[in-house]
Amino acid sequence: MAQHTETPSKTLPADGMSRWNQIAPFSPFSREKFRQLVMAGKAPPAHRLSERCTAYQNRELHRFFADPVNYRVENK
Repeated sequence: MAQHTETPSKTLPADGMSRWNQIAPFSPFSREKFRQLVMAGKAPPAHRLSERCTAYQNRELHRFFADPVNYRVENK
């Protein structure tokens, strides 16, 4: 049986959505700290795609990683 192995990307795409495992290499925070920042509105919000799948918008992640200290979620 063939195993599915995904090679990590060296860059985060500008468009689309990414899950935590795709974001982790670029994040200076642990998963739990990132979750706390999301809850406080200081990191991009997660989008539930299904019961077991959560993803983040890449455009917002790029804004966040460019200036994590001053990032705030925009109210729409």
